[in-house]
Amino acid sequence: MSSPSTYCLTLAGPMLKRGFWLYVWRVEVPGGAEPWLYVGRTGDNSSPNAGAPYTRMGQHLGSLENQNALRKHLLAKGLTLAECTFHLISHGPIHPEVERPASAEERKARRAELMELHLPLRNEVGAYERDLAAALADAGYQVLNTVRWKPVGNPDQWGRVLAAFAKHFPKLEQAR
Repeated sequence: MSSPSTYCLTLAGPMLKRGFWLYVWRVEVPGGAEPWLYVGRTGDNSSPNAGAPYTRMGQHLGSLENQNALRKHLLAKGLTLAECTFHLISHGPIHPEVERPASAEERKARRAELMELHLPLRNEVGAYERDLAAALADAGYQVLNTVRWKPVGNPDQWGRVLAAFAKHFPKLEQAR
């Protein structure tokens, strides 16, 4: 058995804010190989919710089958999660979450109305998620996931998104 170690995680407070965010996980793997990237977004497909990147962080590495996509991709590559180092780069919120009624019964009663407000925002941010994953792959990064999404986003907003992530992924400068 190994002896206990101490680790430190720094979390920027704004990453707790609910809304429509884009994020990229950069996963450093043992042996110095190129890191793997995973591109994601907040903004549910099945409800009018748009959580915070902090919330998705734990879900991605957890054990719930419908929330742990990053974990599944890494295990499929034969990687041991405990041997990896994880970095989460988040950008947003691009849009705030639509109104979130305090009570569950009001949320249920207004679900259709709230989804109507939620869907255009989700579709726009989904387009940036797809385009960011493709741009990173085209720039030569190892991207774990392919994002399939039909809607398109706003070209001006996409330019701002690309510039924000290019600060952390310099090879994206070629895509600008």
